[in-house]
Amino acid sequence: MDTTGCVERDGLTLLYVGISPKAPPKNGRLASSQTLRSRISTHYSGNAEGSTLRLSLGCLLAPTLGIELRRFGSGTRMHFGEGERELSRWMHHHARVAWIVDHRPWELEERLFGKLVLPLNISGNANCAFSARMSGLRYLARANARELPVLPNPGVGGRYP
Repeated sequence: MDTTGCVERDGLTLLYVGISPKAPPKNGRLASSQTLRSRISTHYSGNAEGSTLRLSLGCLLAPTLGIELRRFGSGTRMHFGEGERELSRWMHHHARVAWIVDHRPWELEERLFGKLVLPLNISGNANCAFSARMSGLRYLARANARELPVLPNPGVGGRYP
């Protein structure tokens, strides 16, 4: 992955920005109850169905980790099955989390997307050329998963001990 233009600090490269909660709905519905803690927990121990970050990392690392996006259960959910643990192991060793407290994080995210190169973000990230490639990799992984038989749900997430 080309990280040219990405923010680097202390030998680490910023590849993804996520917020919690998302912007409140404009249609009067209840705002998201998601917290930063629950979002990070999903990214680190959930599965690719519930985490766009895990989906992107898994698609990029699939050949290296020997994992594959598949359909499970009813056939509508896609994740890496038993490979979610391997993805979590990789994240445990290579990914780091930092945060900023902001009472309107959706506004901050919009400003950051306009200024930063964030290769693993897709939605709203026209500033980064790699995001189109990332979107294509995810599309191909989903298309491939649709061609394969549906597997029984393995009942595991990506929790890494």
